[in-house]
Amino acid sequence: MAVVAPFCKYKKTNLKIYIVMLLAFAVYFAYDGYLSKYKWSKRYNFYKKHVIENGDKPTDTMKFNRYSPPFMIISAMGIAIYYLKVKDKKLVADGEAIVLSEKDRIPYNSIEGIKDNYKSKGFFIIEYKLPDGGKSQRKISSRTYDNLDAVIELLVSKITS
Repeated sequence: MAVVAPFCKYKKTNLKIYIVMLLAFAVYFAYDGYLSKYKWSKRYNFYKKHVIENGDKPTDTMKFNRYSPPFMIISAMGIAIYYLKVKDKKLVADGEAIVLSEKDRIPYNSIEGIKDNYKSKGFFIIEYKLPDGGKSQRKISSRTYDNLDAVIELLVSKITS
């Protein structure tokens, strides 16, 4: 019986919100920076205030509105790429090991202890032996994965038996 803990839905939702907000701000600032100079624009007064009254030299606010949209779009693209990488991420606790990724696997027989702060702080730390004999720790947080209650329950039952 394998227990699956998918990537946290709140984190995925927040990433989507960041992308939408960055793109909305990029459009708004680009409009102010480039299209407000036309008289048909609803923001023509903004242009007059920040360029024309200043002797055809843009103020720092206008410069920000002109130069920031590409950086906002690049940031949104970076967050979108990160989202695509982590949206299908999951933690699987099967009969033999905890599988964090294809390359990262912690067998139950190598686990030496668990520091359980899950009820109070929402995470637990697994201490385990590496194949080369060294020791390592892995922090697993409820801010990264959903359904950790079932995972820690299975983990404790496997270690104590």
